[in-house]
Amino acid sequence: MIKLVRVDHRLIHGQVGFSWTKFLEANCILIASDEIMKDDLKMTAMKMAKPNDVKLVMKSIDDSAQALNSGVTDKYKLLILCESVEDVYRLAKKTNTFKKINLGGMKNREDRKQLSKAVHLSTEDIEKIHDLINDGYEINVQLVPDDVATDVQKILP
Repeated sequence: MIKLVRVDHRLIHGQVGFSWTKFLEANCILIASDEIMKDDLKMTAMKMAKPNDVKLVMKSIDDSAQALNSGVTDKYKLLILCESVEDVYRLAKKTNTFKKINLGGMKNREDRKQLSKAVHLSTEDIEKIHDLINDGYEINVQLVPDDVATDVQKILP
């Protein structure tokens, strides 16, 4: 069962590794990212950052979609992490196993607009979010479980 699909450029860190997994009672984290599969150092860091009692799986976007579609992940209380809006967009287009997306930390860059304290989006990100909303996805901004979730449509430019 998918408990949460979250976009966070840091993937597993304190907020995700402990606050979100505990709040969701997640027993498995799936990192869906093509980039992490090419970065052994980052993969090792993610293994070290995960809570001890939580299984960690790292797969490409295509392999993640295939696993979700096959039902092999159904036995887990699953937290899915994507590094970017692009990644979650690609995953959403390849599977129909979730309809809610949480936007967490997305770092500021020159080409990005600040949407909230920790969420910065490019023009392309905003277009992809609008497309997902048009496809029926509910998208919110919420850094930690104790924060109030904000519907992204209320704060999008």
